[in-house]
Amino acid sequence: MSHFAIAGLQLDLPMTGNLDLVLKKIRVTALRYPWVQMIVLSELAICGPVTGTATPLPSPTEDALARLAKELGVWIVSGSLYERHEGKIYNTASVINPEGEVVTRYRKMYPFYPYEAGVAEGQEICVFDVPGVGRFGLSICYDMWFPETTRAMVSEGAEVILHPTLTSTADRDVEHAMARAAAAQNQCYVIDINGAGEQAYGCSMIIGPEGDVVHAARRAEEIIAVEIDLGRVRRTRERGLMGLGQPLKSFRDAGHRFPHEGMANRAAYLDSLGPLEMPKRGG
Repeated sequence: MSHFAIAGLQLDLPMTGNLDLVLKKIRVTALRYPWVQMIVLSELAICGPVTGTATPLPSPTEDALARLAKELGVWIVSGSLYERHEGKIYNTASVINPEGEVVTRYRKMYPFYPYEAGVAEGQEICVFDVPGVGRFGLSICYDMWFPETTRAMVSEGAEVILHPTLTSTADRDVEHAMARAAAAQNQCYVIDINGAGEQAYGCSMIIGPEGDVVHAARRAEEIIAVEIDLGRVRRTRERGLMGLGQPLKSFRDAGHRFPHEGMANRAAYLDSLGPLEMPKRGG
């Protein structure tokens, strides 16, 4: 299966204490769009940017999301919550499958320093498989300002990057440019979901694997339901963006490495993309 339906929830939310409202909005989404398979929240949608809400995971909030995922039969990506672990606080997103199981958690690798003070850095990228569909990567907000994070996930096979964010500042248009660039450079979908209302400025975006804007939200609350085509990702990676550049293959085949690279230049997934050659007519 190459098609997969995702709903990003750009919700008008108060600063904190939003669990009941978010659960209601997820139910509304599943009712209005019964074909949706995954629901993605914005960064810190439930608890807001208040580190005093941090609790160990699993938590009652995560458990409530898991119960709802099982009830509705959908994937839920929590946006993120503040997690307390071994004396540190992390900005952590949970990925919950339709059976209500937490399949992975991701700790934001690049907290928004100096503003996100007191939040520790995660140490590992996050990729996970949706069985029968494909591989997804997960990053949070400021992570996208460091292109190494997206390239590392893609080098592990990610075809879709889920990107919950919480931006209420004047650099939102810069993030749009980076989202489009990340999608084009890595020939992947980018699902960039921002909050709205008191929390953030909205303007979420869904970007296709050729850097094209599938959907651009405005500032008000919006349920962004789209069907993505992972077959398009695979075709674009095979034949090139618009039949032109094949950046993943060129990255793989280059005979050099930059000093800052912390990942192997020849990750196994990149070897699966086939030779770097001119597309053939009818191929």
